[in-house]
Amino acid sequence: MTGRPGLGRVALVLGTGVILALLPGIFGTGIYSLRITTLMLVMIIYTVAFNIIFGHTKQLFLCLGALAGLSAYLSVILMRELKLVPAAAVAVGTLGAGALGALLSYVAARRGLGIIFVGIVTLVVSLIFQNLLLGLRRYTNGETGIVTQGLGFGLAGHTAAAYYVFLVLLVLALWVYQWLMAGRPGLAFGALSEDELTAELAGIDVTRYKVLAATVGSGLIGLAGALFADFNEFISPSIFSLAHVDIVVLIALLLGGMRTLLGPVIGAAAFTLIDELVRPFGQATVLAYGVLLIVLFLAFREGLVPFLRRLTRIPVP
Repeated sequence: MTGRPGLGRVALVLGTGVILALLPGIFGTGIYSLRITTLMLVMIIYTVAFNIIFGHTKQLFLCLGALAGLSAYLSVILMRELKLVPAAAVAVGTLGAGALGALLSYVAARRGLGIIFVGIVTLVVSLIFQNLLLGLRRYTNGETGIVTQGLGFGLAGHTAAAYYVFLVLLVLALWVYQWLMAGRPGLAFGALSEDELTAELAGIDVTRYKVLAATVGSGLIGLAGALFADFNEFISPSIFSLAHVDIVVLIALLLGGMRTLLGPVIGAAAFTLIDELVRPFGQATVLAYGVLLIVLFLAFREGLVPFLRRLTRIPVP
């Protein structure tokens, strides 16, 4: 292992970026179309990060919204209260999310917590974060939220520019994923996903690689969350809630296929399309959405990417 992705994988990452770069030309450059496609990119970034954390190391983090929200609120508060420059504020928010993810992973690994218990602990962290946002009204405005227009990089109101900023971030996230999988961490992640005890007996430092996955994944989520705060012009506790982030990302990853490069991309894109299809149903949206998802999961149990592998006999990564 050289630690560098093969040329084929690099070309695939760049090709994915090129295809996504063409989407605005296909779906139109109207404000609504660009906003939907930009939100899709944010969701894909979250899903790629979650694939590293959960797909490869079985750490069921149910605090993705809290990680993104921590970075978003921290960067916005630092810019608003301390007049910190946007780049520095976003860096601090990203580091904060990465540090929280690393701490949660370290504690869980050292205590030997299984998937379910990690999920419970991180779910509690998510609930605590939501309560902190409501309690620290002096800084967060509680459930009212914060208007972020004019505080950040100026992505708000420049939807086309924002789309390509998030596209660059997505390509970076895919590159980081490929870099990890091509090196020693990829071997360790593979062993961890098969059998953690066997991996430990083989001499793999389970705690180290779990913390690495959590740190990288949480940092990517934090960076996307901080930039999203600027793009969205508004942040509130509901935007980073379990239902709006964690559940959606989990479904997108399972739909696309875990431990794959394109799974998060295809899964999050499919989820966005489904969400748009059921939106006109109004009050029946949840029912229509649920039926569609049940059908999809029954038809593609392992995810869309593994299904495509079997169907085409092409090793889709």
